[in-house]
Amino acid sequence: MKLTSPNLSPRALFALLLTLTACIAARANLVTTPPDDGKLRIICFGAHPDDCELQAGGTGALWAAQGHHVLFVSVTNGDIGHWAEAGGPLAVRRKKEVNAAHKHLGIQGYIMDVHDGELLPTLENRRTITQLIREWKADVVMSHRPNDYHPDHRYSGVLVQDAAYMVTVPFFCPDTPILRKNPAFFYYPDSFKKPNPFQPDIVVDIDSVITRKVDALAMMVSQFQEGGANGTAELYPANDAGKRTARDRQVRENFARRNAGLATRFKAKVTDWYPSRAPKIQHIEAFELCEYGSQPDRAELQRLFPFPRE
Repeated sequence: MKLTSPNLSPRALFALLLTLTACIAARANLVTTPPDDGKLRIICFGAHPDDCELQAGGTGALWAAQGHHVLFVSVTNGDIGHWAEAGGPLAVRRKKEVNAAHKHLGIQGYIMDVHDGELLPTLENRRTITQLIREWKADVVMSHRPNDYHPDHRYSGVLVQDAAYMVTVPFFCPDTPILRKNPAFFYYPDSFKKPNPFQPDIVVDIDSVITRKVDALAMMVSQFQEGGANGTAELYPANDAGKRTARDRQVRENFARRNAGLATRFKAKVTDWYPSRAPKIQHIEAFELCEYGSQPDRAELQRLFPFPRE
């Protein structure tokens, strides 16, 4: 409902304004708004507290090391993402884990108040996503593709797509100033082929920060060492130090192998962006430009992403 609706009584309008103000204030208390210092502002959306970190943790760390401002947003609170625990205690645990990961990467994070497995592309959620992008004054926005396997992933992608134009519309969420320049929107990689496969427009060499990324991901024990929603007690038994050590090592190796696999999968694109160093690059992250939002050319992509110039 619009703020100007004649169906709103003065009392109801006042209550709505208080609610909107409280929501913005709550975000302000959790997230430090970056200064207008000429640095880039990047906001990445993931369905759960681990998705942004998996897909863009290395690039996020590189951006942060260059002084740019990075915010990872989890669109749900992850409260059913474990085989043995759920609800508030799990949401609190996952928040603690992902906060530690963000600190290690040098970035900020925010978790939306949506139950895991229950995300829908509602008007309310579209407003929240739009406001977050505006408040961050984003230059770059990232999300899942809308044909991902998980409903929360799909709808995160849909919501970010829906916001890609609305961030510039003055009378949508009029309580939050619009962006005068539309950001560039990007997708994370996946392996799904229909209706079309992921095709990277930019790849980022993360060899220099792969250890930092792996360390950050390994801090999310509930999801990786313990296996998340599909794990078992045997994966990471509390009374068996040997098995826990072996599982820690396996998780770390799997993470490194994941980004090495992207380097192999997109070898031609690695050569395109790093012609002289491509044979030495072992780990990358890859992103596809969305057709919505601004459409940077190659020179602008070089400005927007943190990789050494050839």
